[in-house]
Amino acid sequence: MLSRRLFRQLTDSLLLESTCRPVASACFASTCATRDFRQPRNVPSSRRSSSSSTKWKSRQGRDFFSKEAKVQGLKSRAAFKLLELNGKHKLFKPGQTIVDLGFAPGSWSQVAANRTAPDGRVIGIDLIPAQPPRGVSTIQGDFLSPVIQDEVRAYVRDPELGRLRRQVSAKADEGVTEEELDDMERGYIDIERQAHLDGAELEPIGRLAEGSDADQEDLSRLSLKERDARQGRAVDVVLSDMSEPWDQTAGFYKKSLSDPYSRLMNTSGNAFRDHAGSMDLCMAAMTFAFDTLKTGGHFLCKYYKGSEEKAFETKLKRLFAKVYREKPESSRAESREAYFVALRRKETPTKEEVFQE
Repeated sequence: MLSRRLFRQLTDSLLLESTCRPVASACFASTCATRDFRQPRNVPSSRRSSSSSTKWKSRQGRDFFSKEAKVQGLKSRAAFKLLELNGKHKLFKPGQTIVDLGFAPGSWSQVAANRTAPDGRVIGIDLIPAQPPRGVSTIQGDFLSPVIQDEVRAYVRDPELGRLRRQVSAKADEGVTEEELDDMERGYIDIERQAHLDGAELEPIGRLAEGSDADQEDLSRLSLKERDARQGRAVDVVLSDMSEPWDQTAGFYKKSLSDPYSRLMNTSGNAFRDHAGSMDLCMAAMTFAFDTLKTGGHFLCKYYKGSEEKAFETKLKRLFAKVYREKPESSRAESREAYFVALRRKETPTKEEVFQE
């Protein structure tokens, strides 16, 4: 039999050995073993940034406009492109209705909301979910879908949707409602004109050019504003910063609503592909502008330079009084992106005249 002193020495040595050496047990079907786990050497961690991500971060860190966007609280550096174009062409005025196609992350909508305040409204449409800037209404959906386009048209036809409600606290004690306060601040002629418009049915879009002679004669008696309202033309400026999404071939397991693959602002790096995709989206945006833009309204769209831009510019010149090609200083020098700025939409051109080849 072991003495008490020897037994204590043996147990102490076993306990010290087990506590000083970290072990983990791994049990398999046929064996059970213990082994040490160490961090493997020279194995790239999953958290390590990719080469392209590292280059992008490095470029963003050196970019003046990216830094300035953070300082000014803007969603992205793209805001400076719109600020520069607006400073040159005077696109925005207070009280306007603006539609921003492909609005995410929201820098253009942010600028538009600021420049159309007070009483302006901005509606953004994008395929991906994004937090809208303050004072901006958004619709998540594919703009190329006819259903989404119809929803946007119906939205902008209602002059009150998306507009900030007026505070009536000063008149609350007197029992005056917001609508009554609004009527008191409007003139008699404006009230009668609005009543006339409310009582008239809105004609289908494009009916002015396709209607009968009697309809044409009836419309000729209306004011320009009333003719636009009858045809669903309720937008002052249409903005498009979209780029065509390409087909997904990898990464299906990690793409979700919070990190979607398809979005209307991607580029592939292939000049021909980016140009063709941008021209398709420019044409879709211009068709929407034809249907919804007021007479005298403006249209701004991004495109990537290529062989089809001249034909698209010709179509723009049929619908607008002035058309300019612009590349803002805030646009990167190596980028092939540019912008069409089309000013003062004409009233009379038909869709067939504008979009003919």
